[in-house]
Amino acid sequence: MAMHTAAELHTLPTTPGRDCILSDLTGTRPAIGANAAWRKLILQAEIVAPHLQIAAIEGEQGAGKQTLAHYLHSRSPLNRSAFQRHDAREWLVNEADPSTLAGFLYLDRVDLLASPGQGLLLGVLKTIQDHAFGRTVLIASSETSLRYLAGQGQFMPDLAFRLTAVRFSVPPLRERKEDVAALSQALLDRICTRYQQRPAALGPGVLARLLQHSWPGNIRELASVLEAALLEASNGMIRPEDLVIPSYTVMRTEPQSTPRAESLGLDAVIHHHVQYVLDLNRGNKLRAARQLGISRSTLYRILGNESLLAR
Repeated sequence: MAMHTAAELHTLPTTPGRDCILSDLTGTRPAIGANAAWRKLILQAEIVAPHLQIAAIEGEQGAGKQTLAHYLHSRSPLNRSAFQRHDAREWLVNEADPSTLAGFLYLDRVDLLASPGQGLLLGVLKTIQDHAFGRTVLIASSETSLRYLAGQGQFMPDLAFRLTAVRFSVPPLRERKEDVAALSQALLDRICTRYQQRPAALGPGVLARLLQHSWPGNIRELASVLEAALLEASNGMIRPEDLVIPSYTVMRTEPQSTPRAESLGLDAVIHHHVQYVLDLNRGNKLRAARQLGISRSTLYRILGNESLLAR
């Protein structure tokens, strides 16, 4: 397989109508999508963004929901205002004052709201729809279909239908195989920029290995694998042996089944993710801590099963 350099990939056509380029959050590199479902999604965003008031973005973890939200923000009349990202649960408890709502709001994981939080959010939506048109846009992020949750009695139907009157469904990476090569290089370029390294490239055989994986963690997982590989690579070329790709395959389907209760504890989720990143870095704790954005002492506390919630 021929190696593609960063320069070569940057000569590919970049007309939005063909490649559906999205400016990523850092503004350092575009995220490219040639997949038909992705192109349709961006076309919908282009049409809706200038008139948007309330919408839901649904999709698996790491699939690009926040990237799409930033794209909507960039095309909205509020593009000069700040992009305000909040965890829906924390924001509703601490900051959701309907009288002060203004700007572009991105509420993450609304599917995790309990009944009281859902009631609060419904009140916020009513305020936006009745009094705040033109000065507030609210985008709700969910990993599960809100209409499905409503049908299961886990989400208020009125709230679900208000949020999903405009709904974007982000396809998982396993359904965008044709985008893996370009996405990998774009992510690699961004990682090199962060580490202040020269541009790196995918060596022979690497793309074939990437295409064999189902990517249950989607683009976020791909970025983690590439970052760990880059730290192992030499001479700016990633080789197949530099890749540490988990052997498990998780194929998620919609509607998603309810997770087991014992897997929902936040400490357990944190420990599992930290162990996953540590495995990607072949047990190198310094690299894992750097990639996670935490100190080594915090990493040791997590690996020792010490609760972070008690601090």
